Amino acid sequence: MKGHLAPNARAISLIKGLEITAEGTRLFSEEITRILNIPCAALSGANIANEVAMEKFCESTIGCQNMEDGMVFKKLFNTPYFRISVIQDHVGVQLCGALKNVVAVGAGLSDGLGHGSNTKAAIIRLGLMEMRKFGQTFFGDAVQTETFFESCGAADLITTCNGGRNRKVAEAFVQTGKPIEQLEEELLNGQKLQGTLTAQEVNEFLSARSMQKEFPLFNTVYRIIYEGLSPEAITAEI
Repeated sequence: MKGHLAPNARAISLIKGLEITAEGTRLFSEEITRILNIPCAALSGANIANEVAMEKFCESTIGCQNMEDGMVFKKLFNTPYFRISVIQDHVGVQLCGALKNVVAVGAGLSDGLGHGSNTKAAIIRLGLMEMRKFGQTFFGDAVQTETFFESCGAADLITTCNGGRNRKVAEAFVQTGKPIEQLEEELLNGQKLQGTLTAQEVNEFLSARSMQKEFPLFNTVYRIIYEGLSPEAITAEI
């Protein structure tokens, strides 16, 4: 595609997440812009694929740098059952799509221990707070607080913590005692689990800045999955 696009072409990323290393973070939308030299927005939300395919009502969020571009994409994606909101925060939209998976692992650990809805609600709330804190601490004004209450934020977090693969595998991790790699083979046909990978990346990022203790839920999820900490710590350590 590079070199074959019109100068006024626009792109939109449907990838939920971002790359996090000890050195810093990299947004997929920024990579698309760098390679194709065109502006790139991002779409994310509580959009379970089979439900969207069945035309069950849901919402999704488009984050963009230019509202005019965002409204063009809204015209393309918006339907009576797929409602689009547009915000000028492409960074926050992608950040939510990555970090919610770490929280969902925590929710799955809680489910595996047999904790109830109250415990999961607490983990979701604490997770949302850490997601917002991460954004404000490391991205500053580039991330808007309101973004975390859009479909890409709170709504997608709730959906993922109740029905996603991250929750499912984390629950099995507690109940079976099997390593994550084995559960990926058995439950995901070998696909890699995003929540555990992101937890590892976030820990590397925070460790390089000596800030693990500032994000107790993220830190606890990492230690349970990778360092052998008891799953019971999901409530004791946060």
